Formats: sequence, structure tokens, C-alpha cells
Amino acid sequence: MAAPSTGKAGRAGKAGSSTGKAGGAGNKAAGNKAPGKAGGAGKAGKADKKPRRAERMPRKLYEDELLRLQRELVMLQEWVRSEGVRMVVVFEGRDAAGKGGAIKRVTEYLNPRIARVVALPAPTERQRGQWYFQRYVEQLPAAGEMVLFDRSWYNRAGVEKVMGFCTDEEYWQFLHQCPTFERMLVEAGILLRKYWFSVSDVEQERRFRDRLHDPMRQWKLSPMDVESLTRWEDYSRAKDEMFVYTDIPESPWNVVESDDKRRARINMIAHLLSTVPYHEVVEPAVALPPRPEPRGYRRPPRDLQKYVPDHAATVLARTGK
Repeated sequence: MAAPSTGKAGRAGKAGSSTGKAGGAGNKAAGNKAPGKAGGAGKAGKADKKPRRAERMPRKLYEDELLRLQRELVMLQEWVRSEGVRMVVVFEGRDAAGKGGAIKRVTEYLNPRIARVVALPAPTERQRGQWYFQRYVEQLPAAGEMVLFDRSWYNRAGVEKVMGFCTDEEYWQFLHQCPTFERMLVEAGILLRKYWFSVSDVEQERRFRDRLHDPMRQWKLSPMDVESLTRWEDYSRAKDEMFVYTDIPESPWNVVESDDKRRARINMIAHLLSTVPYHEVVEPAVALPPRPEPRGYRRPPRDLQKYVPDHAATVLARTGK
């Protein structure tokens, strides 16, 4: 299939564009300046210096603002449930860009029956014989639900393209169909938001090394991640081309600079809230009734049930507390 015509060839997309701010959180976090120049070279003519890590947002300030935004997310959730809204949030970006951490902070206080995360594995043999978008359609929200895609149908424009997991015909067919697919979702009433987490090559490698030496996180470093280091420019070209064809007015891409994970999470959540016309849903007040009088119930003897060992007591005894 020939490359689809977009009328936008040559531009890198309207990164960071919004879809309206009616009734949103009303904060300015989404407009923050980019974090420091991580990965930048030294002054011209001087020997290369080791790039510095992006300046981190102070922890206390970050935690206070995150908690405030998470309260707003709970309010958003209740609005979604009450109004029967269907909402989809797409999280994309390179490996170790911070997508998973951002999703964790978004969902931390949300009801998993309302807000669920979708992270699909590689397609099965049967799914490979289906329309490419079919397995993603099966995960779309019903009324009153939010779905967060930890990677999405854009796998075809990224890893599948770069690693040769799809044919050129399948790739160009995806770029041709994707804008139509997303317009269908939006026209059907789904609120669709797309975020690209942008990490520098230096910071990505730093995070990979951290995972390599951390037994608790080594599982997050796969051979595919290692391979991506040697294909940085291939992924960059694929991302640029993806933006040209799929950054459309109905579902624009919003770029989150993520060398500082704290800033990235704050900026992403604040922007999401600013694009949705949610409002507080007033629920009937809940009051606990008086505890009823005992009516003769007696618990069975303790030795008739199997209790887990008191490991906490062992730890306390070991520490002398």
C-alpha cells in the first residue's frame, strides 16, 4: 500500500495541543517550561561533558501537588460514572519513558471497577488473523468507564515498524486507517486523549542501567529494551512519521517531557484534567447506623480455623520492639 496522503507531510505534529478546557482542574501545570537540558552537549569547542540529569521537582512540592491532582481525578471518576461517560487515555513512549509510573499515579485512588488499565501482550495466532484494531476494540469502555492503555494500537507504528514485526503494507495500512478509526471513536462519543512520554537517550540509558543493577526491577529490562538502545534514531524517525499521520484535530498528540518523572506525572495529570468538562458530583450523605444489640452469636473456637502465622511478631521480636 502506498503511503497515505495527509496534507501535513513534513511537520512533526502539534505536540502538546489541547482539546478544550471547559470545567477542568484550572491549574497551570500543563504550561510549565521544559525541565533542564538533560543530554545537552557542552559549549562549542570544548570537550564533551557528561550530561546532567534533568533538575528534579522537589519531593515535598511534588507530593503535595500530586495529592491535590489525585483528588481531582477522583472527582473526574465520579463524573464519568454519574454521567455515563466513556473515556480512553493512551500512554505511549519509548521504553523507560515513565508511562507505567504515570499510570500508577493516575489510578492510585481510583475505583478499579470504573478505571482499568489495559496492557495487552503480543497477539495470539488467532488475533494475528483478525483486523488489526479488533483486539483493542474489545477493550474499549462501556458507559461510566475509563480505560488507560499502557501502549496501544500504536505498537504497529513503533516497535512493529522498527523491529520488522509487520510488513510495509501492514504499516502503511495502519497509518491510513488509524485516523479514521480514532475519528469513529470520537464521533461515537468516546473522550480520547493521547500522550507521548518523551525521554532523552541519555536518561533512557541511565534508567536501563538502574534496572540492570536493581534485583527488584530487573524484570522490567528485556532484550527488546536493550535492542532499542541501538535503534534510537530508527525509533525517532518512526515516531516523527507517526505524528505526521495520526496527529489529527479530533485526537491530537500531547507530548510529555519525561526526563524528570515527577514533573512528567504532574504535567500529564494536570493537562488531562484541563481537557475534560468534569464537575463535582454531589452524592447523598452517608451516615453509619447505630451498632445493633448482640443477639446471641458466639464465635467458634480459634483452633477450629487456620490462621496465618504472625510474621509481624517475629520481626518485632528480632528488632527488640
